[in-house]
Amino acid sequence: MSPAQILILDLHHDPCVGGNCGHLRGLIEKAFLTGTVRVTATAQIPDSASAEPDLVVLRSPAALPLAQIVNSLRDRWKSASAVAVLCHWSQTAGELLDSLLHGLDDFFCCPIRDIELIPRVRRLLPSENPSSAAHTRLRLDTLVGESDCFLAVVAKVPLVAKSDATVLIGGETGTGKELFARAVHYNGARRSNPFIPLNCGALPDHLFENELFGHARGAYTDASWAEPGLLAEAEGGSLFLDEVDTMTHSAQAKLLRFLQDREYKPLGASKSLTANVRVIAETNTDLRERVKARLFREDLFHRLNILALEVPPLHKRKADILILANYFLNRYGTQYGRSKLTFSRAVLSKLMSYGWPGNVRELESVVHRAVVLASVDILQPNNIELPVAIQAEETETSSLQIAKTRVIEEFERSYLSNLLGQNNGNVSQAARAAGKDRRALQRMIRKHGIEPPAFR
Repeated sequence: MSPAQILILDLHHDPCVGGNCGHLRGLIEKAFLTGTVRVTATAQIPDSASAEPDLVVLRSPAALPLAQIVNSLRDRWKSASAVAVLCHWSQTAGELLDSLLHGLDDFFCCPIRDIELIPRVRRLLPSENPSSAAHTRLRLDTLVGESDCFLAVVAKVPLVAKSDATVLIGGETGTGKELFARAVHYNGARRSNPFIPLNCGALPDHLFENELFGHARGAYTDASWAEPGLLAEAEGGSLFLDEVDTMTHSAQAKLLRFLQDREYKPLGASKSLTANVRVIAETNTDLRERVKARLFREDLFHRLNILALEVPPLHKRKADILILANYFLNRYGTQYGRSKLTFSRAVLSKLMSYGWPGNVRELESVVHRAVVLASVDILQPNNIELPVAIQAEETETSSLQIAKTRVIEEFERSYLSNLLGQNNGNVSQAARAAGKDRRALQRMIRKHGIEPPAFR
């Protein structure tokens, strides 16, 4: 297949343009296998006879009408499945939102951070390109986000992938821990071998050993033939233990024995077998607390926790909410033939003001549902159904302090969003309306990651 075509269009006419273009080009070319992408750079919009790119990396100064440029590029190459534009500029948040509504797929701001650029370039390339197909098995390009706390975890993935030690991934439910597990596997030496998941919480104790180790013929009444377990299936690859904290003490002992000796014995077998398998485990609880409560073996915890990744919850990644929402909108819009769908400003405000107790999984479900059910192309607040009942149930089962904190944060976000909306994003005017000191209000706005220009 022909290589993916990437065009770097640099309209920022200043002395440092050449260096930036060269840096961008070098980064992109190094990120892909030789021959899978072709990168060209220019300082002016090509004529209609030029080759059709799959991706345009646009560098535009604030003085130029970005929305008009984006529309011009899309009109110029009508047959392209998508001319994805990655914008490098210094505009206000309100102008950025306007550009997204006019068809901009993504943007990043100076200074360019390599760890942000490469996954986003990969993600924006069409799926039929060989460079993209090589990454459809969930690698770094599916780890979507720009928050510092999130990127710090992403930066560890290549380092963890180089090792063969066990990995323990922690984080709340719905934060994307399995995506990180797959990224570790597919960025390591075991990438061409199986990645086998096992949900420990879904198996009763008497089935765990059979599922993991397999059984010999005649091991029990219905065992008419030998059957390998997941360890055998994962040979040479990785075994992903989902909800490892739910394992019984008996299952923990059997897993510990395997991690110590790399040997196991199928049910009913007389001989032990060996397995060359990397173990990656995940938990949504604090295993140290479970060790203190004697619910989890301390020796097993230390065996699993050689390398650790902690995925932050979405409420600590406020800058990623709209990025993720647009990512899911593009994905499901394409899947259902509704690629013209966009979010209204009111929807963006609604998404930002919600607490997302279900994290990224909840956000994905909300956007997926909106794409399926909405009859309009510009989604409005009534198209975004937030699961209030689930949030209430979760709050009731949390500790009093956690529940109180979340309720206060949710109220503050909602109040500030409504206040800024009523005052067209003018912080001084909003402070007067609320009878609050402007600097104090500004601190609250920054605390919740809210951008006042988005309400203008």
